[in-house]
Amino acid sequence: MDLEVTGDIWYWRGPSPFHFVTVDDEGAEFLREIMREVTYGWGMIPVQARIGDTQYTTSLFPKNGGYIVPIKDAVRRAEELDDGDVVTISMTVTSSRWR
Repeated sequence: MDLEVTGDIWYWRGPSPFHFVTVDDEGAEFLREIMREVTYGWGMIPVQARIGDTQYTTSLFPKNGGYIVPIKDAVRRAEELDDGDVVTISMTVTSSRWR
């Protein structure tokens, strides 16, 4: 299953600071529909993600009824991205139950 998301990069300062992109409503609705088939727990959905030329493995986090995509610092540096930049992320769900 493939999904593409475009959105602003935002920073969360919490105890483990990180950068994210919020999945749009249409993508989040689709993810909620397949979540039970692909999650490994707590609503987390494993994906292979690509931004530009950089591919990485991560998991989508459930948040406020939707999903957010973590952006690793190494990916941001490689693609020269920062807070507020608009980015397109291509993703493939990698759950063994989905394949």
